[in-house]
Amino acid sequence: MTARLVFAVMFVFFCACGGEKKRMADAITERDSLPAMKTYGVETLISDSGVIRYKILADEWLVYDRKKTPYWAFEKGIYLEKFDSLHNVEASIVADTAYYYTNERLWTLKNNVDINNVKGERFQTDKINWDESKKKIYSDEYIKITQLDKIITGYGFESNQDMTKYVINNITGIFYVEDEDEPDEAAADSIG
Repeated sequence: MTARLVFAVMFVFFCACGGEKKRMADAITERDSLPAMKTYGVETLISDSGVIRYKILADEWLVYDRKKTPYWAFEKGIYLEKFDSLHNVEASIVADTAYYYTNERLWTLKNNVDINNVKGERFQTDKINWDESKKKIYSDEYIKITQLDKIITGYGFESNQDMTKYVINNITGIFYVEDEDEPDEAAADSIG
């Protein structure tokens, strides 16, 4: 009698467990949908002829080398500094998102792009491209350039890769900035 009871319990148990099949997601067969490399907390220095010239910081770096158009993704932001020969920061770039298309040698920076060049000028836009092979930086987006004495705004922009010689295609405004070191006339009148 005990054997029959054990058999009946096991029969009920196996029937209860064998009902519905669990549904599983399909296996990933396309290798290009996954990054070949995923790195967190990136801080790297790049040298030129043995001299450190650049520093890159990023929270996450993804490399998609099996895509039809291979690229690197910095979707959590990127920060880049360019150093002079004495390791002083002479230029910097910040962007919320960046992509580097390796075959085309093309950088695309998006969202809150903020660039400071060697002349102390500041460039702000939502999208900018840097074509390394043509040594050219360009954008079709709104751009704001803050110089020492004025602010220039417009749509469309083209520059050399150092961002020292540039053209704004459609200027929408030039705003002159007063030098804070020079006292204005009202302040001078109230002093004397």
